[in-house]
Amino acid sequence: MTSQPALRADHLTLGYGGTPVVHDVDLDVRPGELTVLVGANASGKSTLVRGLARLVTPLGGRVTLDGTDLARLPSRAVARTIGVLPQSPIAPDGIRVGDLVAHGRYPHQSFFRGHRSDDDAVVAAALDATTTGSLVDRRVDELSGGQRQRVWIAMALAQQPRILLLDEPTSALDVAHQVEVLDVLRSEVARGMTVVLVMHDLTLAARYADHVVVMAGGRVVARGGASQTLTEHVVERAFGVRARVLEDPDTGRPVILPRSTHPG
Repeated sequence: MTSQPALRADHLTLGYGGTPVVHDVDLDVRPGELTVLVGANASGKSTLVRGLARLVTPLGGRVTLDGTDLARLPSRAVARTIGVLPQSPIAPDGIRVGDLVAHGRYPHQSFFRGHRSDDDAVVAAALDATTTGSLVDRRVDELSGGQRQRVWIAMALAQQPRILLLDEPTSALDVAHQVEVLDVLRSEVARGMTVVLVMHDLTLAARYADHVVVMAGGRVVARGGASQTLTEHVVERAFGVRARVLEDPDTGRPVILPRSTHPG
């Protein structure tokens, strides 16, 4: 495994309308690992993901992809390398699963190179990886929340990116569906993909992450393995809540239990 980060943020400042939201962030996204961004609401997690995806123009600093300034790369080259799944994506009305997943092949097509049989093979593999092949003829708007999220991930996998950025892919899902989605992403990492995702559940983040980045006030306040970053002190600093951190006897990873502020 190369020592060069897949993505690197150097003194990255991001914002909207000239107002900074993310401040002077230095971050290395390691290749072939699952990196989880955690933090309170409005801590800058989603904006940082958008900056890493070149969806927000930096107010300062830069993002590099394999050592090259991301801003200098052609859009299609970026799309072939970095897949992005935003919060609550919206599918076109009435679109069926197979057609939505096939949209992931768009960066690999052009005026001279339309949809081909090898695209069908990639789409089939993405459906298989997310166990959504049985849904191929169903309308996306008819699916459950967990099914729909797995279909969106299938579309992203059909893009065949080396790096996949996901903003809260497990939000609004029950525990079983969260685990389904995270297991899919963990499997892709095992195959060599680099994954960055935003999460709110700290215990699940600790269970699945190779690398945890904790944000507060638009800045990175801790980074590293789950046991080093998700400590009682860091959780209180980032989330403003006291917590008890235990060790999972099966995995050795942290289990975070927020303490109630109710006197009872």
